[in-house]
Amino acid sequence: MSKTVRLAVIGAGGKAAEYAQSWAQLSEVEYVAVADVSKASRKRLADICEAAGRNAPKEFEDHQAMLAACKDEIDVVYISTPHVFHGEQALAVIEAGFDLFLEKPMVTTVAEAKALIEARNKSGSLVVVAFNGVLSPLVRDTHQRASAGEFGELVSVSATIWEGWSSKYDGQWKQKPELSGGGFMFDTGAHMMNTVCLLVGSEFERVSAYVNNYGKPIDITCAVAARLQSGALVTFNAAGEGPPGCASHMTLFYSKAIVRIDAWGAWREIEVDGQPAVREIAKAAHQDAPLKTFLGVRRGDEENPSTVENGLRFARLWDAIKASAAREGESIKISDIG
Repeated sequence: MSKTVRLAVIGAGGKAAEYAQSWAQLSEVEYVAVADVSKASRKRLADICEAAGRNAPKEFEDHQAMLAACKDEIDVVYISTPHVFHGEQALAVIEAGFDLFLEKPMVTTVAEAKALIEARNKSGSLVVVAFNGVLSPLVRDTHQRASAGEFGELVSVSATIWEGWSSKYDGQWKQKPELSGGGFMFDTGAHMMNTVCLLVGSEFERVSAYVNNYGKPIDITCAVAARLQSGALVTFNAAGEGPPGCASHMTLFYSKAIVRIDAWGAWREIEVDGQPAVREIAKAAHQDAPLKTFLGVRRGDEENPSTVENGLRFARLWDAIKASAAREGESIKISDIG
């Protein structure tokens, strides 16, 4: 494996440009190519690289053309495009044999998640999903300790997330279902759902959900009641209508402890035997932290904290939420989803 990781980017929008400000400074990373339909976005990424004293990446409008033309020059591909494109683009990257760092949410359906797992198994490519929560040290530590039985049996989970999302993204692609694959619950709420999917250590069994679109073509608020195969109960509350700001609060009740943590792993409280909990604040992560975690996994220094398997659990949950909400809260059996 070469010392310098040759990176290609599919989707050079705001998130990719934000990350490039720090990623282009990393000596172990070389931007070799970028694919985006927007010439302005491609130029912005090239300008960031050149400002960091690096070569500008080759530019392509089409990701398939980039993968074919640069097949001998790429080690890793980072995808940061609107949600509905993740499935097809990720599949193309994996089938081409490249390692993949994929923005959240992984895909929009169970069928796409299964296709990615099958392709990954055939190619042997590494796939890490860029969810801030499961890449967070506090979330990963909580997962490890819960899996080891330190907290006892999981009894129930109460998870809430809110943001002034409806007005913040009004008219943008995130509120266009043909691009987003969902509304607030699938965008900001995805952080909450994915972190819970990791921490509960069990597949979901049944889901009942209600949404309110507030006159828009996508969900703005969502309330979910679910049961895990383990028997534990889970509730989700996503409120995308409200004042400016964004926060989350998740409480996991175990037989021996109560764990409170936010969806991004920014803070945590662990209460044992009724003793007052002390809030732990995660050290502020640098912008290059997600990529450095990916590179660490790629080198074999650490286990993959954000796998396609957890992405499949998330996809099953999301498909069940959509099915239940479309039937006015009817209880949906996860095994019927696929």
